[in-house]
This record gives sequence, C-alpha cells and structure tokens, in this order.
Amino acid sequence: MDEDQGAVRRSFIGRWFPERHVYLRSNGDTRGYVLTSGRQMMLAVAGVFLAGWTLLASGGFIFDMVARSRADDEIVRARAASERLNADLQARLETAVVRMSATTGGLDEMAGMVERRHAALTRVMTMFQGVQGAEAVLTPATPPAPGQARPIQRIVAVRMDQERLIERAGDFAQTRAERLRLAFRLAGLNPAVYGANGSALGGPLIEAGDPKALATILDVDEPFAVRIRHAADNLTDMRRLADAAEGLPFNRPTQARTTSGFGVRFDPFNGRPAVHQGQDFAAPLNTPIYSTAPGIVSFAGVRSGYGNTIEIDHGHGFKTRFAHLNSMAVQPGQRIALGQRIGAMGTTGRSTGVHLHYEVWMDGRPQNPARFFRAGDQIVQ
Repeated sequence: MDEDQGAVRRSFIGRWFPERHVYLRSNGDTRGYVLTSGRQMMLAVAGVFLAGWTLLASGGFIFDMVARSRADDEIVRARAASERLNADLQARLETAVVRMSATTGGLDEMAGMVERRHAALTRVMTMFQGVQGAEAVLTPATPPAPGQARPIQRIVAVRMDQERLIERAGDFAQTRAERLRLAFRLAGLNPAVYGANGSALGGPLIEAGDPKALATILDVDEPFAVRIRHAADNLTDMRRLADAAEGLPFNRPTQARTTSGFGVRFDPFNGRPAVHQGQDFAAPLNTPIYSTAPGIVSFAGVRSGYGNTIEIDHGHGFKTRFAHLNSMAVQPGQRIALGQRIGAMGTTGRSTGVHLHYEVWMDGRPQNPARFFRAGDQIVQ
C-alpha cells in the first residue's frame, strides 16, 4: 500500500515537475544545468507566495482609495446641504424682516431676538476655543456702520451673520469629524469605538435633547436652537475623536527615509524569508528619535536582537518599540509627551547598518506602522 502511494506521488511530481535540463551556449562553450523536481517545486511555491502577497497589497491599496473617496463624497454632500439650508434660511429671514418692519414694535422685537441669539451663539463659539482653524472660519462679519445703514438694516445684517456662523460652525465640526473617522479607518480602527469613550462636553447644549427645552433654556427661537444643537453634536463628535487620536501613535518617529516595511521580507543575514514586524528608517548616526504618542516608558534597555530598545505604553492596548538605538534619553516609568526626544539612531543589536526599527503593537499583536502614518497624514490635512 505504501509503495502504491509513493508511486502515485512520484507520478504526480514527475508529470508536473519533470526533471529539466537547461543548456547555455556562449562563445563556443556550452554549459548544462539541471532543474530537479524539488527545485522546480520550490520555485513554484515562491511564485504562488509572491502572487498572493501582490494581490493582498493591491487590495489594501484599493481599499484605502475607496475609503478616501467615500469620505470626500460625504463631505461634499454635507457642504451642499448646508449651502441649500443657508439659502432657504436667508429667504425666510428676509420675508420675516419685511413683515416685522411693517408692524409697530417690530424693530424692538427683532433687536431683542438678535441679542438673545448672540448670547446663545457666544456659548457655542466658546466651545470651539483651541480648535485649530476654527477662529479663521468662525470670525463674525463686520456690521454696517451707523451712518451707512438704517437701524433695521444693521439688525438684519447681524442676524444674517448669526445664521451664517451657526451653520458654518456645524459644517466645520462635521467636516473635521468625518476626516478623523477616515483617519481611524485608514489605521484599521473602528472610529465608533474610540469616539464613544472620549471626553464629552457638558452643559445644556448637550444635555437638552428636546429642541423646545433647549430653546427655553437659551431663550431663543426653536429653529435657531435646533441649529445650535446640531453644531454642538458635531463638535462633541469631533472633540471625542480628536482626544482619542491624540493618544494613538499616529506620528512618525523620524522624518528619515523608509528602507524596509512591515511584512515578509528576505532576512539580510541569512537571505531567507522572514516576517518583519515593524518599519525601518535609515539616517546618519545619532539622528534624533521622537515619541509618536504620549505614554509611559515600560522598558529602556537591551533586548536580544534589538540592541538598545525603548518601549512606550500608550494605554488602551497600544505599545510602540524603538530598536537599534545608539543612545537612550529616557528611563522606565517616565511619562513621555507626544514628539518628545527619546533617543538617537544607531546600529546596536542584530543590525547591518545605522537605522531605526519601529514597531506598533495593539492588544499584543504587531501592526503595520504605515497604516498609522497614513492616518496621521490625514489628520494633518
């Protein structure tokens, strides 16, 4: 029975990978090479592995492109809806102004409404303090001078600007939140998980779920209260995602060029395929290395194969590792800030030249650092 099975295997190998002879002739000399069945099988396995790896990498690239395109489409649709809403609000406001101007006491009533709206709007604008780019987008327009327009025209101009500001605030926060969600997806993370655990904004703008209740609290009309709540909700989402992103390793440890990426590669020492669990950067000796997120140094010393190594615990299951360092500027237990210098590039440990070996770990598993770098680039944009 065993002889029959062996014969079948030999027959299968002989049919698909028969022994082949290759002859090369050069300058009158002829050389012959023998491709045994074993060598042919090794080449076939290597070809299948290379093709699979190429398909996997191409699929990841296409997925990233589709995710970016969908996010951009959502942002464009949100902006178009905001512009249509602004145009409708402006038309209704102009109609209301005409009606109020024709009645006794219309000017005083409108002035009181503008003042109450201004107080509510001030509370919303305060929530945007410290948000990069918000000041330029949400700067109020300069109202007409007293000598250039009648009082009713000045009040209308201020009220129109209030409508513009509250809609722009909601659009600004929503756009930022969508870009942050895209960054999380590029890193392979679920934005809903991280956004739900962030810090919330308190106060009546968040706690009052009923527009009528919020309008009563802020002493404004209900349509304006709805728009204030919309802007506050978008801002809450943006702040939660931004707070979560600040604690994740989305930054680069150095601006040096990349020499080796994450995944299977040929080991530089023995030439065999091996899994590379990080990303390598090459630069001159003692090039500064920086932390990619705030955290606490969990290890600073020598590890087998890694040489001088620093490991930082960022919380929530994330850890980063910096290897082959020439010098270390931190100690275990030290709290590290984002972008803090932690060491200098070197070639200690199992290294063929001066470079940094950088790893990102999540819940005990190595991750592709390039995905986190793409996420960081998206946040910067």
